[in-house]
Amino acid sequence: MNRFTLTLLAVVITLGGCAQETEKRTWNLASVQQRDIIVSVQAAGIIEPVTTVELKSKASGEILAISADTGDVVEAGQLLVQIDKRTPRNALAQADAELEAANARRDIAKLQRERAATLFKTGTLNQVDHEQSILEYANSKAEVVRAQVAVENARIALDDTEVRAPSHGTIILREIEVGQVISSPTMDVGGGTALLRMADLRFVQVRALVDETDIGKILPGQKAVVTVAAYPNQPFDGSVLKIEPQAEEEESVTLFAVIITIDNKSGLLRPGMNAEVELNIASRYGVPAIPTIALRTPRDIEAAALFTGMEEAQLRAQLRSSGMAVPDMVSGASEATENDAVDNATDSDTNKEAYQDKEAATLTTSEIPSQLTAGQGYMFGGQYWIFVLRDGRPAPQYINAGLTDLDYSEVLSGVDANEQIILLPSSALIMSQNEFREWMGKAVGLPGMSSDKDD
Repeated sequence: MNRFTLTLLAVVITLGGCAQETEKRTWNLASVQQRDIIVSVQAAGIIEPVTTVELKSKASGEILAISADTGDVVEAGQLLVQIDKRTPRNALAQADAELEAANARRDIAKLQRERAATLFKTGTLNQVDHEQSILEYANSKAEVVRAQVAVENARIALDDTEVRAPSHGTIILREIEVGQVISSPTMDVGGGTALLRMADLRFVQVRALVDETDIGKILPGQKAVVTVAAYPNQPFDGSVLKIEPQAEEEESVTLFAVIITIDNKSGLLRPGMNAEVELNIASRYGVPAIPTIALRTPRDIEAAALFTGMEEAQLRAQLRSSGMAVPDMVSGASEATENDAVDNATDSDTNKEAYQDKEAATLTTSEIPSQLTAGQGYMFGGQYWIFVLRDGRPAPQYINAGLTDLDYSEVLSGVDANEQIILLPSSALIMSQNEFREWMGKAVGLPGMSSDKDD
């Protein structure tokens, strides 16, 4: 027998001996405390402009002057870029001349039509020539309209050589220099030359990625606090504008983009800054609370009975008497029904009466529902049970829990202020330890451990 086997046997023998001792059991206890419970969601993002405009010119030609540079704040209608006017000016002059000629032809055609009408009445002019004069007059009027359109288009093209700010904003990017020849997006299949990029930085936004487990708690209009590395001690107030409907996946983690808008009239926030966002979901101040690890659901009954040494049937009966709807003991094949019991439990008449008897002696928060909602469909709290220490022994108690920050949970009803709460290990740990104990008992048949071997 090797050293490892001897060591293992020694440990097992010690555990077996300890199991037979009848020393008084001690428990890990916690008390009901008055606490502030604040639920928030943290996320990271980047400062972005709410609106960004890329400026291009519908005119082609050489840039003669640039009146704004990166960082300049401009107003609507302010001249930003001047493009060579010679070609558009020449086109306008030509269009004006053609309009003048068209007006002249129209006037002549009008006189000819009137003269033809007079001659046709006296029989001097035949029907065909009379109709031809009418057609020529109509064509001359159409030519005047075409010439007027050409003049208007030429005037627009001349105005397009002056690129002006479409609205109030800040120049955030300049992509051109004086002397550069640019192309028009209306003439170039490549989209034309980008001149400047501007944005209104009086309001900015953060596009923060939030885990799907938290996205149900967030609603448009909720308040947010944004901090940036440049001003670590100066938080900025914001609010949720919207939640983008399409999820994004990063390293097998599903995330949703949340847009938070921020008033930036101070101009401190700049596009591209890394931002940390804290969304305030819900808060309760000065409420009775217990550690969240004390909360148990019907699926934990078997493990809790093993750990405390109680009979499982007795534990279920005591929970029913405290006002909780608990299913009967089920086999492993029906375990899923028990796992869902905490969500599907209903307040029967019997449970209501049992609970009302305890209501006067429990901690309550007036006019607070048993489950607190944080928006459309998301619900905090629920129905749980805990162990309290009574007369030195664990006693199960049904409670209603409210808001939780994962460390502590608000107690809406079900527990006295002076009661001691028993904190149990996780059910998975209890069950795994029990399985190990049974396996060791079957393997070596030590006292204090179960064994299927015959003596």
